[in-house]
Amino acid sequence: MSRAALSSRRATAAIVAAALLMPLAACGTGNSTGKADGAPKPDLTVLAASSLTDAFKKAGAAYEKEHAGTRVKFSFAGSQELAAQVEQGAPADALVTADRRTMDGLKTETGAPTVIAKNRLVIATRKGNPKKTGSLRDLADPGLKVVLAAPQVPVGRYGKQVLDAQQIDVEPVSQEPNVRAVLGKVELGEADAGIVYKTDAATALGKVDAVKIPDDQNALASYPAATLKTSQHAEAAAAFVKWLSGPRAQKILRSAGFQQP
Repeated sequence: MSRAALSSRRATAAIVAAALLMPLAACGTGNSTGKADGAPKPDLTVLAASSLTDAFKKAGAAYEKEHAGTRVKFSFAGSQELAAQVEQGAPADALVTADRRTMDGLKTETGAPTVIAKNRLVIATRKGNPKKTGSLRDLADPGLKVVLAAPQVPVGRYGKQVLDAQQIDVEPVSQEPNVRAVLGKVELGEADAGIVYKTDAATALGKVDAVKIPDDQNALASYPAATLKTSQHAEAAAAFVKWLSGPRAQKILRSAGFQQP
């Protein structure tokens, strides 16, 4: 065979090989851009009110199980602290507060909010309720060490609302930055009583007692959830917020004592 003929056959073989490899190369490109099945899923960071801590840890685990490859990381704090983080540009994908007022104050930073749950207040007392606290009016007893959340905190604002409605003047020994701090003071015996959410008292069964506040004297707390406009994963963030209103998340919230939205 002449050198010219040999060169021609090699050139033809090279062209055929290249043609056969093109579909494989195309598949590889699809994976690298994240458009093909099995592409890496984004991690989501969710800023959430302290009172959601236990329920959202379970919800996050359930979401990750249903959405393989996705990780949900939570940052829990008082709603007013979360608002400050958003205003300061903290990197996050979604926000869930314990009141509408805080969320409404962030309209330029969030998508349209959706209420995912509601809650009620109770009086948390030391285990066994040694001071025999039985009503809101008992909190005015000067011999009772009462701890409340600060008025800037949703649970503190709700607490002030119900006390003012009953014309009850309470002098707290401290005002805390979130509901879990209030619960902790009572649990540790540093206070005799405090106003917390029903769901928070339920997380400390056997450590504190919960005194019910009648509905006609109580406040109903709403929990709105929204995506953040600064999210780098807008589609995934929207999917998570929508999931919170779905049956699986709602079942977890109901089992934690939250009311239907």
